[in-house]
Amino acid sequence: MAKRITLDFLKTESASGVVLAAAALVGILMANSPGDGLYFRFLEAPFTIQIGGFAETHAVLDWVKEGLMAIFFFVVGLEIKYEVLKGELANPRRLALPIAAALGGMLAPALVYLAFNGGAGGAPQGWPIPVATDIAFAMAALAIAGPKLPPALRVFLLTLAIVDDLGAVGIIGVMFTDHLRVAALAAALAALALMGLLTRWRGAPYLFYALGFLLVWGFTLKSGISTSVAGVAAAMTIPIGPRKPGRPGVLEDFMESLHPYVAFGILPLFAFCAAGFDFGRLSLADLFGPVSLGVVAGLLLGKPLGVFGAIALLCGLKLARRPMGATWVELFGLSLLTGVGFTMSLFIGALAFPGAGPEQGEVRAGVIAGSLLATLAGMAVLAWAQARRRAAA
Repeated sequence: MAKRITLDFLKTESASGVVLAAAALVGILMANSPGDGLYFRFLEAPFTIQIGGFAETHAVLDWVKEGLMAIFFFVVGLEIKYEVLKGELANPRRLALPIAAALGGMLAPALVYLAFNGGAGGAPQGWPIPVATDIAFAMAALAIAGPKLPPALRVFLLTLAIVDDLGAVGIIGVMFTDHLRVAALAAALAALALMGLLTRWRGAPYLFYALGFLLVWGFTLKSGISTSVAGVAAAMTIPIGPRKPGRPGVLEDFMESLHPYVAFGILPLFAFCAAGFDFGRLSLADLFGPVSLGVVAGLLLGKPLGVFGAIALLCGLKLARRPMGATWVELFGLSLLTGVGFTMSLFIGALAFPGAGPEQGEVRAGVIAGSLLATLAGMAVLAWAQARRRAAA
């Protein structure tokens, strides 16, 4: 079951990367077309959700970030829990290398970004933007550039990206919580505890878990904490065991049923909404501003430097071994692909620089340019590595 779940995940992530790229391209084209007014009016249109005494009005783009993306983080939480209990992260001997690579891949780009933004005129609060990896884009690029490369590389990239996502969620929860409302937070924790109690009821209807998630999400939204934290926290309460003997576990059911909707629906919608920006509003100074340059350098240089450096250090000290069958050149190409921040970087950028200030344009330009350059560089190295394998065969 563990192998089948992992392979299904890899297949879906690889395919959804193409859809994500198409959605982002459509968003950019619409934002720079004669119909750009329609695009931006759609993003800024107010929308009210009212359920009983709960009523919130936000722009469409905010609902996508705080509403639909909470479901994405719920699925991320399910994947993290599954990998820790049954997947690659369940084997302590395999943990050291991807965890060290993920930590190196978070520290180095943050430092690179701060090198561009630590002085006067910089924006140091944007340091978390280049620390995350977009699993879908990275997996799709790996599948296209190196379909015949060792399967261990794909599993290693998936494991690294999952640890990376967990770190990103932690950063979001700590860095981007404003005006904490204690009563709403207490209510969210109470709802989370109720979801935990459901695990004692082996045959609990899935609807109850869905209602519990809605409560946790709603109270978290009111509390001022990012709803991404609510998504991951709620996922931790989902039991991994089956409702009936011989059947798939509850967690596996949620993963398999939700993941296609997230991969082919929610994430492309977010990419469409978040990637579009008007090039006409950006000056040359914006394109080469400290935020934009810091994000590009963090993704293109910092991520591979941190990831590959951590791999080389642990393997050099004999504390870990390379993934089975992988060469150093292939690991370097994979390290470059971790610089594809796209979805996660855009999400964090929107939190770091809320509103429609000039930094938002710099963030989007930097994320798109850095992710694109990292993709092309990583795919080129991996394609060359695969060609070398063929020549040697």
